[in-house]
Formats: sequence, C-alpha cells, structure tokens
Amino acid sequence: QAQAQGPLSEACGVAINYIASYELNVSDGYLSMVCYFDEDPDAPVYVPFFQDEAEVKKGHARQFIRYLKERKSKVCLPVVKRLDKEYWGTNVQAIVMALELENELHKLLQDLQNLTSQKNETDLLEFLKRFVGKRKRNIKYLEYQHSYQKELERLSLLDYHRYKLD
Repeated sequence: QAQAQGPLSEACGVAINYIASYELNVSDGYLSMVCYFDEDPDAPVYVPFFQDEAEVKKGHARQFIRYLKERKSKVCLPVVKRLDKEYWGTNVQAIVMALELENELHKLLQDLQNLTSQKNETDLLEFLKRFVGKRKRNIKYLEYQHSYQKELERLSLLDYHRYKLD
C-alpha cells in the first residue's frame, strides 16, 4: 500500500531519517544502562525493560528505514549526538535519563504526526500510530518506576537515620 502512494514529501523523509537515527541512539543508551547495572547483584527490576527496549528501538529504526525504502525516499541517517554518559548513577538517575529519552522520542513522533497531517500523508499517519502508543506506555511505566525508586530511596534514608539514632 505504501508503494502505491509514491515518494514521501521531502520534509517527512528527513523527519523519518532523524527518528530512525534517534531510535538507534536510544537503543544504544538503553544498552549502556543494561551494561552499567549488569554487574550489580541487586540490579533494579527495570533492567530487563532496558534490555528489551534496546532491541525494540533497533527494530523500530529498521521499520522506519524499510518504510522510507517502500515509499522510494532517500535513506540518509543523520548523526545524532551519542549520550555522553558512562556512569548512570542511582536508580532514580537512570530512570530520569530513560524518561528524557522516551519523552524526546515521543515529541519527535508527535512533530512528525503534525507534519504528516499537514502534508496529507494518510499512509504515514497510519504507520506512526503503532509507535506513538508504545511511547505512551513506556513513559507511564518509567514514571511509575521513577516514583517507586524515589520512595525506595526515601525509605532507605529513613532506615539509615533510624539505625544511626539507635
């Protein structure tokens, strides 16, 4: 069906190339987080989520590239600045970074949806729906983990102070 519509508008093609690159960048970030927590015997419960998302993001990038090819648009992935982190800090700090990545990806997808609507690219709008829903789910999960990890830190600090007072 995508082939029947012909090439994408140049603006949509550029945006999709950027999103594919960004998906690969996010995948790399998640993989780095997994490696960081891998040696920790008390690794947080969300580390498998990071592992899964590293693979999912690579798959999404491939889907975007495939879509570009189907629509006879140029594949030219721009360089996206790699995350400048080696130390992910506490559980809360890692979750905050993951949330930032997911929120930025969600914003990019929303911007592309708006552009797609303006360019009347109905096929692309349909294609994008599956990615936007996943971002919302991931953001909710990470927000939950963020509040949960903050509460764990708070309780741990309370226990520490109680122990110190005894």
